[in-house]
Amino acid sequence: MSKKHAVIIGAGPAGLTAAYYLAKDTNIKPIVLEKETFVGGISRTMNFNGNRMDVGGHRFFSKDAEVVRLWNELLPAQGAPALDDKILQRESVLTEGGANPEEVDEVFLNRRRVSRIFYRRKFFSYPVSLGMQTIKNLGLGEMFSIGMSFLKAKLSQREEKTLEDFMVNRFGQKLYETFFRDYTTKVWGRSPQQIGADWGAQRIKGLSLGKTVLDFVKKTFGSKEGAGETSLIERFFYPKFGPGQLWEKMADEVKKLGGEVLTSTNVKSFHVVNNVVKSARVESPAGMLTFPADYFLSTMPLAELADALDDGLNLRQLQIARGLPYRDFITVGLLVDKLLLKNQTEIKTLGDIVPDCWIYIQEPSVKLGRLQIFNNWSPYLVADPKNSVWLGLEYFCNEGDELWQMSDDDFIKFATEELASIGIIDAAGVRYGVRVKVPKAYPAYFDTYENISELREALDAIQNLYCIGRNGQHRYNNMDHSMLTAIAAVCAIVGKFPKADVWKVNAEQTYHEEKKQ
Repeated sequence: MSKKHAVIIGAGPAGLTAAYYLAKDTNIKPIVLEKETFVGGISRTMNFNGNRMDVGGHRFFSKDAEVVRLWNELLPAQGAPALDDKILQRESVLTEGGANPEEVDEVFLNRRRVSRIFYRRKFFSYPVSLGMQTIKNLGLGEMFSIGMSFLKAKLSQREEKTLEDFMVNRFGQKLYETFFRDYTTKVWGRSPQQIGADWGAQRIKGLSLGKTVLDFVKKTFGSKEGAGETSLIERFFYPKFGPGQLWEKMADEVKKLGGEVLTSTNVKSFHVVNNVVKSARVESPAGMLTFPADYFLSTMPLAELADALDDGLNLRQLQIARGLPYRDFITVGLLVDKLLLKNQTEIKTLGDIVPDCWIYIQEPSVKLGRLQIFNNWSPYLVADPKNSVWLGLEYFCNEGDELWQMSDDDFIKFATEELASIGIIDAAGVRYGVRVKVPKAYPAYFDTYENISELREALDAIQNLYCIGRNGQHRYNNMDHSMLTAIAAVCAIVGKFPKADVWKVNAEQTYHEEKKQ
């Protein structure tokens, strides 16, 4: 009996995880087809003169034991202090018998999570909390107004049709307008009045002003009892050289196990007969190739998948797929001498820079959405972390719009001027910059999304086709959830549970940066 084959479209976290589990746990040979020249998808790492960029920022954390086990199977945990912890004699969380990042490259660092909001040239905690710093920054008058607005919202809850309804119910009109409305519009290019409540249910369900008040009281008075359902992660795993390091390792393991990972191979069409995919037609450096297989796992955006299928969908289903919206993404990497921001925390850092991994920029005067400080993710991302700061400026846009069409040089100049205008850097201290575009980075929850269940049912009717990953399911997943969709698909292929359950991963709709107490 000949060996069965599975064609997997996309070498991102979901695609590679599916290939790894098929190669490791079944007799099905995986063949991964990736249209780019690299693996990792938007979780790749890019290297510019020894300064490595994590495009989008990827913390490795999960409530799922299987995902954590897999990560540790690929890269050993940190067993000795990293460069910055060693120099600063800073506390480290180490694993006995783990790897020494100063001696080996394959290691999962254990890093401190610091993320804050930058608004009115001041730092606020992220998510918004009622700590003394917030009260000091906003003033007692505004805090009173926020409190009264919250009480009003609680006494008169809205029907949750839109993201605005969802947020106002949990935070009140005043806090919503202060911290959520404009930033959400910046991220998605739409008012929260135009976005479905589903997005909030998936990303911020566990948070509310009531919980932040309770948390503030407990922290202030030292109470640990009844600590609530969840709290934000305080530490996370991170590969020494960024997320791409893990996916490159996984791709190597797939090959060692007998699978194939082919880059620069762009799937153009699928041949479908009687609701069974027979083959994929692929554009490659060797010309047009045909890949027949027994199973097909797709991480392609649903719009592209629908157009590539030569049968199986009707016109309405095609229109739903083509109408699904995305938000695109641009990152500018800037290597600078120093930051103008003062480190007013108790956390020691190299060069005494602010300790944040990510800063949410809510200043209304700039288009900049988030700022990464790569030194704080891993000192090994930066060629000279003692004497330079490597930044990632993140912009949300739509492919083809004014930002997208700007030349690289013009955009780098524009981004530099924005960051200088809000007092974070001196433009004269920029050593060099790069720009990276990422199309279809974020599946969005508006337009035809409300009809996506019809499309899912039609795709599920194609017996040997499995949709996995963020774009493959049009769901704003984190890495671990994307990986879990892949594991679920492999389980469905071997008959462990129904195929329709692959769509249920992360359908519990809980906030993605929580841990159980």
